[in-house]
Amino acid sequence: MALSAADLTHLSRCVQLAGEALEAGDAPFGSVLVDGDGRVLYEDRNRTGGGDATRHPEFAIARWAATNLAPVRRIRATVYTSCEHCAMCAAAHAWVGLGRIVYATSAAQLHGWLAEVGAPAPPVAPLPITVVAPKAVADGPIPEFADELKALYQARYRS
Repeated sequence: MALSAADLTHLSRCVQLAGEALEAGDAPFGSVLVDGDGRVLYEDRNRTGGGDATRHPEFAIARWAATNLAPVRRIRATVYTSCEHCAMCAAAHAWVGLGRIVYATSAAQLHGWLAEVGAPAPPVAPLPITVVAPKAVADGPIPEFADELKALYQARYRS
């Protein structure tokens, strides 16, 4: 897994979006959709604080891509995200036909960090993306982002 400077820049933006989500009272997750030419097409942060647990940024990206991109553009796109997709988001990614996924921290790391602070486990198993979407191309976790993301998750979920 060789990451480019552009990959790291997009992941940094995901971490910024995760911080914005936390500041807004939502769980700290952020994602960016980039087309095959490197242009940012869509970005979002977690918006689950209002009670809708499906308002993940990765799911929003899948919905946006299904509405706004032809299938050939979807498969050439890359989704960058602060944390590995949950099973719901991985399934949406696969159904829509999006391309590569690059995630800063893994679902397993997140579950471990939540356990450390006594937070309740999420209701969905921490499955790797490729278990839910076997044809997905996924790169991560990226160690450079672990400390910053762990701090965001702990700030949100510390009991």
